Amino acid sequence: MTISTFPPDRNVSLTSMHYEPRFQPDAKSDDFDLSSGFRLLRRRLVLIASLVALMMIVAIIMILGMQPSYHAESRLMIHSPLAKALDSDQSGNSDPLNVASETERLLSKSVAERVIRDMRLDARPEFNPELRSLTFITEIKESLKHLVDSGKPPQPVRDSLEPVIEEYYKALHVVRDGLGSVIRIGFDTNDPELAAAVPNRLIDIYLEERKNSTRNRLDSAEEWLRQRTKEQQDRTDAAQDAADEYQKTMGIVPNDDAQSEQIKSIMELSDRQAKIEQSRVDLKATITALQSTDDTSLIEQTNAIPDGIGAMERDMRAQQQDLARLLDIYGSDAPAVVDMRAKIAKSRSDLATAIDRYVQSLRAKVAALDNEDVAVRSALAAAYAQRSRSTLDKIELARLERVADREQVALDKLEEQRRVLAGQAMLPGAEVEVLSPAAVPLMPQGRGRLFYVIGAFVASVSIAVTVAFAIEMLDKSIRSFDQLAGMARIVPAGFIPRLRRATRRNPSILFGHVQGGMFDEAMRTVMISLKQSNGGKLPSSIVVTSAHSGEGKSLVAGSLAIELAANGIPVLLVDGDLRRGKLDTLFKSGLQRGLNDFLTGQVEIRDIIHRHPSGIDFIPAGNLSHQRHTRLGDLGEIVEMARANGQIVIFDSAPVLASTDTLHLTALAERTLVIVRWGRTSHRAIEFCLQQLKVSRSSEIAIAINDVKPRKHAMYTFADSELFSRSLMKYYKKTV
Repeated sequence: MTISTFPPDRNVSLTSMHYEPRFQPDAKSDDFDLSSGFRLLRRRLVLIASLVALMMIVAIIMILGMQPSYHAESRLMIHSPLAKALDSDQSGNSDPLNVASETERLLSKSVAERVIRDMRLDARPEFNPELRSLTFITEIKESLKHLVDSGKPPQPVRDSLEPVIEEYYKALHVVRDGLGSVIRIGFDTNDPELAAAVPNRLIDIYLEERKNSTRNRLDSAEEWLRQRTKEQQDRTDAAQDAADEYQKTMGIVPNDDAQSEQIKSIMELSDRQAKIEQSRVDLKATITALQSTDDTSLIEQTNAIPDGIGAMERDMRAQQQDLARLLDIYGSDAPAVVDMRAKIAKSRSDLATAIDRYVQSLRAKVAALDNEDVAVRSALAAAYAQRSRSTLDKIELARLERVADREQVALDKLEEQRRVLAGQAMLPGAEVEVLSPAAVPLMPQGRGRLFYVIGAFVASVSIAVTVAFAIEMLDKSIRSFDQLAGMARIVPAGFIPRLRRATRRNPSILFGHVQGGMFDEAMRTVMISLKQSNGGKLPSSIVVTSAHSGEGKSLVAGSLAIELAANGIPVLLVDGDLRRGKLDTLFKSGLQRGLNDFLTGQVEIRDIIHRHPSGIDFIPAGNLSHQRHTRLGDLGEIVEMARANGQIVIFDSAPVLASTDTLHLTALAERTLVIVRWGRTSHRAIEFCLQQLKVSRSSEIAIAINDVKPRKHAMYTFADSELFSRSLMKYYKKTV
């Protein structure tokens, strides 16, 4: 059934053949477009369907476990009472109504506790967690929490209403409607009647507690004012009694005209003395300011300066400004500049002379004021001497009467506050108008279960598709030669499709050549690629290796040997994995010794070669425990023997990244074939593997992608995906 593609003599040189590898990697790989997205969905359809099914199962369980929730709402308006607004006398003494504060009052803990007790919410499992039956997940959480908190001291037992209050606040909604004075009170629960009863009961309790709170505040304020009034009354009576007692003791007679005149004269003299002192201080300050400043520009800042001096100072400042302009225009030696400097010097001299004259006049005024002050003091002393003791006593009496008047004013203010408070106590603090009481809801809130199922399905599909795209973006495994573009000195050897597991494990099927036509064609393609890359003739020695284990190199090596033997080409297949060679399971040679024993010098080459009926000579790995004592240099004898016998030797070596023996083999062999597992080998692994191989060899390295899934590979947008198109798949099925 297998058609040979090789000439009878493998050493015939095909000089006329132009080397053109069948698989040319393109520098541009897998551009993403709309068709790429659809192909990605097709590739990951199983993953997407599994994730959607898993999430839908969880979502359906949660949706079926949802309890219907009913929502009832009442709307009320809080505003200042009309009687309070009409009370013009006291309207300014009352604070404006704060709706935000009233909203917080509705949410107070005291109101919540009363609602819970009145409506018996603590007896409902919906609001009391202690009455709920524990689910499996809850039991697990409690067990984990107990394990974590086992070393901690026990928490104090909270009030039994605390958990109920938390659940109550979760179900309660108190919201201010915009910026107005309307408040919406809503409640969510599984019982429609309870949903309507709680907001209505909450309003009743709020009004009752607000009334009691206002009454208590007014009572406290009234008691405080009463105490303050009593204390102030005592102080007022004491001040008045002290004034009366002083007047009676001193015998002071009111309306004494003589004493009044004396007091008036003394007051006039005292005022005159104060004015003289103030004038003298001002004159001295002016003199000091004029004498202490050297800057004439500060003269205008001194108070009480004559206009003439100020005008002279302004003229001199203007001359200085003119001098600055002349300096900028003509320089310092110009005649105009010299004249201007002379004018400024004269002006400064005149200004200093005027200031000195003005200072002398001020000193004369100070001397006159001193004389006048002496006279006033003498007159004032005489007035005091003439005053009798009764006048002084009357002044003291006046002081005592003023103290009594101040205390009386304070007492009147307290009485006024009591009157205002009594008036406010007669008015309500706020009026509540229930715009719409809560009614029993007829339908549960929210959407139906079908809506949630559809939403869960849409969300599950979105999440699954996102996960599929993320996995695809994070996937760095090799699937196409397009992904190897840019790597130097590599030869694409072809794709090897995946065989059924029964075929891979059944040697009779492999040797019988009854496997699928695609696999046979792939093996022939690999051999043609090796032949073309070797100058048109088959290489005498081939090393089949891979980056990691489990990538199918042993199957490929055996299949290549079978393909060559089927075409009449002598083949020597060597299990070169000295640590874990298992190729003998395919040939079942029965030899106890193999390559390891030969390399340790225990046997000869002829003793380890098994002649298989298919025409393949096979050398097993042998005793794996001898690997540490092998002499790898003796491998050259096997290559020379095969060349002498006209055989192609194929080494099934260990993975490159696992053993350095492979590097020694690649140095001896003529060609190296690296097997990459489709969708498993990472780009980084193959890149590092090729880097290691290129150290030991200077020739090109052939790469074959093994274990390809044809249908999935056809779903990619790689250029070589066309090899597994639907039409070609039908072609291979017809040729089987």
